[in-house]
Amino acid sequence: MLIDIHAHLEMDNFENDRDAVLNRAKDAGLGCIITVGSDIEGCEGGVRIASEYDMVYAAIGIHPHDAKDIDEATYDLLRELSRNEKIIAFGETGLDYRYEYSPREIQQQRFREQIRLAKELRLPLIIHNREATQDTKRIMDEENAWEVGGVMHCFSGSLETAREVIARGFYISFAGPVTFKKAENTKNVVKGIPIENILIETDCPYLAPEPFRGKRNEPSYLRYIADAIADIKGLSPEDVARVTTYNAMRLFGIGKIEEGQIVYKIRGSLYLNITNRCTNRCTFCVRYYTDFVKGHHLRLKSEPSVREVIEAIGDPTQYREVVFCGYGEPLIRLDAVKEIARWVKEHGGRIRINTNGQGNLIHGRNILPELKGLVDAISISLDVDDAGKYYDICRPKFGRDTFEKIKEFILEAKKYTPHVRITVLTLPEVDIERCRATATELGVELKIREWGVVG
Repeated sequence: MLIDIHAHLEMDNFENDRDAVLNRAKDAGLGCIITVGSDIEGCEGGVRIASEYDMVYAAIGIHPHDAKDIDEATYDLLRELSRNEKIIAFGETGLDYRYEYSPREIQQQRFREQIRLAKELRLPLIIHNREATQDTKRIMDEENAWEVGGVMHCFSGSLETAREVIARGFYISFAGPVTFKKAENTKNVVKGIPIENILIETDCPYLAPEPFRGKRNEPSYLRYIADAIADIKGLSPEDVARVTTYNAMRLFGIGKIEEGQIVYKIRGSLYLNITNRCTNRCTFCVRYYTDFVKGHHLRLKSEPSVREVIEAIGDPTQYREVVFCGYGEPLIRLDAVKEIARWVKEHGGRIRINTNGQGNLIHGRNILPELKGLVDAISISLDVDDAGKYYDICRPKFGRDTFEKIKEFILEAKKYTPHVRITVLTLPEVDIERCRATATELGVELKIREWGVVG
């Protein structure tokens, strides 16, 4: 499913064929569209359309172009409209210094007032920013706009600004320009921020993506934006659809999020989430701040049986590999790993285990001979460059010797597994060159994982 978080369905451009436009959106895989108000007439039209179509929600707010026309009666009308259950956001509001249809001073004051109203109504903000980045951030800071959350829509700013906004809890949304051949800045921003902070939109009827550039835009073209982002991020379009949909659901409170998954697909691999238990308490671990990885809900209510996992896998040959890697350390459940891996191999699949390398410590014996012939590859999270940092950052159950024991596990793994690699993180305190030297010393491949990017 896809969610278009910013459209203008209430505009005259759709007056003659709105039903057909929405039917095409459904056929293109869209589950929800948020139609966003720009003036009072547009807000009222958006509420009406949202009330008529199940898949449409609405946002109310006044565009900076129309800031000069706002008075107290405007805010009273917005409060009245907000009572409709299909209203899920406030916007679009913000600053636009390119055209200045409203004077800058008035834009700034009305922006402040609308932030305050969004906070009063407890609605996330949809922010318009055009050639006004410094004033936009300053006002958002001074008014604590970050409190209600929101999105910088149709983002065209710098990577530095995107990261600042993300650090404050906002999302970044991309529209048709991400598909344009010369939009290098926008593409660099997409590449440089986590997919977990990205939303997608059409901003229709404006900014149609390639190959429709110059024509009327519509929600069914959202797929082209998702495809462009997938190409930039090295993900599948399915991954982008799933993650951005979850992001929108989380921000705007729409839809139902499924319970914890025991199998989940990223790119061409199938991952098995068989336990949430772990022998580390890593300071950077994703499970301490979210239940989701790449749009998959991984917080388990209970550990699945071997039979449940096998049934969930289906045909293992349809995946590049089947990977034991969830919200915990898979080798805690060694017997289950062996049984599932044996079944996958018997049915033509490939197996990789992502582990913290503490399997021998967990079970008090060398478990690697037991995995011979069952595992094609093993990826071991060494994470840092020395024992002291490992103890401080990964906080292992087995004490200060854990790092050296993991290195012993890596050397032993080479005897029984065709492909062994170690992974380390780009944490500020980690010396990557020392990690390279360690990989060379151990005779294994090194993969450098970017801190904050999971999955």
